[in-house]
Amino acid sequence: MVQLRPYLKSGCLEAGCDEAGRGCLAGPVVAAAVILPDDFEHPLLNDSKQLSAKVRDQLRIFIEANALAWAVAEASPEEIDDINILNASILAMNRAIRKLKIIPQHLLIDGNRFRNSTEIPYTCLIKGDARFLSIAAASVLAKTHRDEMMITLHRDFPQFGWTQNKGYPTVFHRKAIKEFGISPFHRKTFRMNELQLNLW
Repeated sequence: MVQLRPYLKSGCLEAGCDEAGRGCLAGPVVAAAVILPDDFEHPLLNDSKQLSAKVRDQLRIFIEANALAWAVAEASPEEIDDINILNASILAMNRAIRKLKIIPQHLLIDGNRFRNSTEIPYTCLIKGDARFLSIAAASVLAKTHRDEMMITLHRDFPQFGWTQNKGYPTVFHRKAIKEFGISPFHRKTFRMNELQLNLW
């Protein structure tokens, strides 16, 4: 496993930021911001997409207990429809940053696009969740908190299989949309027509 870096700028209080749920057909996009102590380490921490659900859940407990500060925020399906998924992802990240109980001196943003609504300097890092501990930690929190939300929503909408697909466009999910129509938590601007729901 590649060794993740503890920071980009030494001697600077950095917060890693990442989001989960951009590619989903339903549910919010969720972002997290995490400030880790200098001596933070965990042998399993990595980009959340590379981890099993069991490991992510274990890491969530460890990160929340050992981070200097962490916060999670979301943008709703309605906001996604109103301002598009990219802008909603950025909105959720800014919300998470503003919820931190400690103000960081620098932000590490996963990806290559960000619009900062704070006065905190930032650096965008492509594949940052596989390069920096704080972004990897944020990816774990964003993913686990979002999965938890989708499992809760599943109780009222079990026909879509959100406990399994978490709102992503699996064959089962697309078939359910064709059979039952969309729920109040589906993203209406994701053009769920016959072409996009093609069941190949």
